[in-house]
Amino acid sequence: MSSPEQTLSIIKPDAVERNLSEKIKSIFTKNNLKILESKKLHISKDEAAEFYKVHQSKPFYDQLCNYLSSGPIEVLILEGVNAVLKNRDLMGATDPKNAEEGTIRKLYGVSIDKNSVHGSDSIKNAKVEIDFFFNK
Repeated sequence: MSSPEQTLSIIKPDAVERNLSEKIKSIFTKNNLKILESKKLHISKDEAAEFYKVHQSKPFYDQLCNYLSSGPIEVLILEGVNAVLKNRDLMGATDPKNAEEGTIRKLYGVSIDKNSVHGSDSIKNAKVEIDFFFNK
């Protein structure tokens, strides 16, 4: 059997504002992802810029940083077998219009920008992202 891995999930400002945190967390737990740690915080634009620096060459970078720092977020460490992939499957496509039925972004995403959740895209990035929020 595969050993469990960890990934980071962020419940973004639009979802926190609409009180969707518990609904989103229950989707993770129903799908065998254990929430190891969770905390609610409000990051600055500089912290958002640091977090998203892998995207700094992309045209949407500033918008992304402004949005992530626009209100409270909830950051979670999820653990389970194939946690990175499972979380990405549960989130759905970046654009909620293209996300599959039943995915978090299809259910709760407002737009490609306000898509309710972030999830690490690899085991390597998961470690970096978890360290960013939980090991400072």
